[in-house]
Amino acid sequence: MDRTGPGSSFPELIRKKRDGEKLLDEEIRRFVRAVTRGELQEGQMGAMLMAIRLRGMDPDETLTLTREMAVSGRVLEWPDSWQRRLVDKHSTGGVGDKVSLPLAPALAACGCKVPMISGRGLGHTGGTLDKLESVPGFNVSQSPEQMKCILEQVGCCIVGQSEDLVPADKVLYGLRDVTATVDSLPLITASILSKKAAEKVSALVLDVKFGSAALYTSLDSARTLAQSLVSVGNRLGICTVAMLSRMDGPLGQRVGHSLEVLEALQCLEGRGPADLHHLVTTLGGSVLWQCGEAGSVGQGAARIAATLADGSALGKFQAMLQAQGVEAGLAQALCTGTEEQRYQVLGRARAQEELPAAQDGTVQRVEALPIAQVLHELGAGRTQKGQPIKHHVGAELLVTVGQRVAKGSPWIRIHYDTPELSNDQRRTLQGALVLAGSEPFAPSCKVAEIILPQGSRSLEELTGEQGLGSSQALLCSA
Repeated sequence: MDRTGPGSSFPELIRKKRDGEKLLDEEIRRFVRAVTRGELQEGQMGAMLMAIRLRGMDPDETLTLTREMAVSGRVLEWPDSWQRRLVDKHSTGGVGDKVSLPLAPALAACGCKVPMISGRGLGHTGGTLDKLESVPGFNVSQSPEQMKCILEQVGCCIVGQSEDLVPADKVLYGLRDVTATVDSLPLITASILSKKAAEKVSALVLDVKFGSAALYTSLDSARTLAQSLVSVGNRLGICTVAMLSRMDGPLGQRVGHSLEVLEALQCLEGRGPADLHHLVTTLGGSVLWQCGEAGSVGQGAARIAATLADGSALGKFQAMLQAQGVEAGLAQALCTGTEEQRYQVLGRARAQEELPAAQDGTVQRVEALPIAQVLHELGAGRTQKGQPIKHHVGAELLVTVGQRVAKGSPWIRIHYDTPELSNDQRRTLQGALVLAGSEPFAPSCKVAEIILPQGSRSLEELTGEQGLGSSQALLCSA
């Protein structure tokens, strides 16, 4: 069947969007159904994606595309008693971004239900599923029935997208990567939010990254994406807030799958890097405010911080590991053991090498992108879908932004197997450390802005007494 409606063929539909015309709801619905059923040629789908990338979609078209993708497969169902407490978080991807690992159990410790459907690494960015699969036995493949059981027992799960959940997105997502349409605003919006709508969550916080190692490098472009996501999310009936956070340097001090699990465990113990702790508590605080469990983001952040300090979030993480296949003794050793015992569970790379600072100076920044690119070359990332990765490959930053360092002192430790670190890679890594002769200083806050739904409460009521440092609320006008 090659029709989208009375007198309208798929080539005509492609032409219509190519020429900048608005697609009708029924036309978008027929297109998504044809994608799901395999009724379109790959060239036709690619042509439509490119037409959308070049001509865009207005908010109504984007909303319809998102809705139709969400119902292209199975929609998850939960007990009515969970409704206000069903929450999730999504990040647009970054280097060292392990926020989901401590955030999901911290929210569960606050009484939320977190059915987190995550992804794998894309390009230079790491994937939450890949990080968790560095834990022996962890199973990311869970059916909706198994997810419900884990949520009843633990309160959170972190799983991969099942075959029958948003199948239209699985088809289009794969084509976007090979048709240079990954950065299309309506396609990104529909891809992210269709999965959250299929999860049937009540509240969603989005961590939209900007900077040299992010999908969108400028604050303005990231803000535009955040506004689209917040607007469409709320029109779908999901209480949606977005935070714009910096992604020039790595988040935290460790990059690489098993190393990031170790750092997430530090965060779950109420310690570890300050920037990671701040982002986890701020995002979590927003979720608690959104679902009515806190009077402000500041109050919610304090509750999240308390679960990290008192061990309740760590207990939820241990329970989640066991519920998703990790042997009880290993889960206990990982969550309650020393760092050496944790390494015994996760394993180590074959070799480590420290690089020295080339001169005296104060660390202005540590560029995330060259570090991620070298780790990718060493096996931490994929060059094609389904390729195995090396979970132990990674980097530890031995300095922080604003710190004074001396020439010859080690600033980064690389963990690798084979191939060995090359001289070209060493030069690339050395270029990531940017020094200057200034005095030591405190690094800026990762969260730059908060995008709220139109008509939200005031900034003062949002942040509460604690505030959010340099954060600034912007009402979404989309």
